[in-house]
Amino acid sequence: MSIGNLASLTYILPELLLVLTILVVFLADLVVREKERLGEIALAGTALSLLSVAVAAKSPECWLFSKMMVQDPFAVFFKVLFALSAMAAVWMSLGSKEIKGANQGEYYGLLISSTLGMYFMASAANLLMAYLALEFVSLTSYALTGYLRHNRRSGEAALKYLIYGGVASGTMIYGMSWIFGLAGSMDFAQINAALAHGDANKLALFVAMVLTLAGFGYKIAAVPFHMWVPDVYTGAPIPITAFLSVGSKAAGFALLMRFFYPAMSHLGADGNWQFIPGVDWPQLVLVLSMVTMTLGNLTALSQRNLKRLLAYSSIAHAGYMLMGFVVLSNEGLRAMLFYMVVYYLMNIGAFLVVMIVANSTGREDIDGFRGLAWRGGAAPAIAMAIFLFSLTGLPPLAGFVGKFYLFAAVVRQQFYGLALVGVLNSVVSLYYYARIVRTMFLDFPDGTETPVTLSLHNGALMWGLAAATLIMGIYWAPVIGLADRSLHFFMG
Repeated sequence: MSIGNLASLTYILPELLLVLTILVVFLADLVVREKERLGEIALAGTALSLLSVAVAAKSPECWLFSKMMVQDPFAVFFKVLFALSAMAAVWMSLGSKEIKGANQGEYYGLLISSTLGMYFMASAANLLMAYLALEFVSLTSYALTGYLRHNRRSGEAALKYLIYGGVASGTMIYGMSWIFGLAGSMDFAQINAALAHGDANKLALFVAMVLTLAGFGYKIAAVPFHMWVPDVYTGAPIPITAFLSVGSKAAGFALLMRFFYPAMSHLGADGNWQFIPGVDWPQLVLVLSMVTMTLGNLTALSQRNLKRLLAYSSIAHAGYMLMGFVVLSNEGLRAMLFYMVVYYLMNIGAFLVVMIVANSTGREDIDGFRGLAWRGGAAPAIAMAIFLFSLTGLPPLAGFVGKFYLFAAVVRQQFYGLALVGVLNSVVSLYYYARIVRTMFLDFPDGTETPVTLSLHNGALMWGLAAATLIMGIYWAPVIGLADRSLHFFMG
């Protein structure tokens, strides 16, 4: 079912609420003296959008705006994740010393605008819509990365982000133009129908898919499109780093899955996905997955800056998520969706603890965490240990359950080599995660370290994320059930 343009407006209430929130933030910035109120407005508006997404989940599946967008459970799942990511970033910003000062109206307006672009990425059902939404998210992300205008590191990160993003964007749209030429349409459903017979030139189609994959790979920080991640994560304000590591990465995966599965594959009678004849893209992504997780983990071993270490960790986790992508089964895709929720909890939590320590000490390196448990930071140290061990994949934490589902899907499809590489990489990651825990608990302060204080505002979010990480390691049925129900692409 395809809905007309005017009628489609009733289906995008979450997006309209975000637009309204952006306008209110910009207008309030002109009259409000206490700029913290702008963050509260952004938080309330995002919460309302999240509520409307939950209501929209009951709407029938359909095409919107002449098949430019789609309303389906898959889009709803990711919109919920994007809204939660934005709320966490705004909450962190309200408790961050980096964000204090002028231009907060611009900051929160850009943050919500980036979230709006992610909503459109999740619902994109057309190559043009996908490209425009991805560019909208990228442009706002560049500005947010360079928000600390008097910080040279932040400006350098924004410039590198812009340059890498421009190259990746140009490569991707060039690949999309090839696909349009081969299929004669920009709609994902019609592309699938046109290419399913295998009549298109295989070499041209493979080149087009590789070029398009470059743009998606840049967004999810997969090797070899990961070069921007360490510098951008290090230079951006910590709340923005957390937002990019979770929200932006999830948006890239949403677009990647919607493009390569409904558009470039079809669901077989046995319940498994089958790629377009002659174009074996899963083998290419399998190599990317193994290289991505291996490079991310090995490079993280030598890092001393926590933001940079977590940046390489984020690259490695993109490799883990790609494991579920390559197996061509709904079980693998379900594991990916579940792992994204788990990753949200533990990665946002880890960056939050880094921000708490940086607020008190001004340091982001591992030495700044020396004896954290013994100089007023016992609570952040315990929470950080929970997040780091969950990122490793140790039981009984949510990260273990997430990796279990990923490895189970891989083994069931007999990708034993990929599973072995994933296990070995998890073992490697334990070293650099455990090194941080050792520094916090076993390296005693020498008296020169600054005491760490935990505000009620930051503590509430930290313990909420830590509790969710623990609970999902024991009882995860509702979330995996939600992931299972959300794994449905509307194709008309």
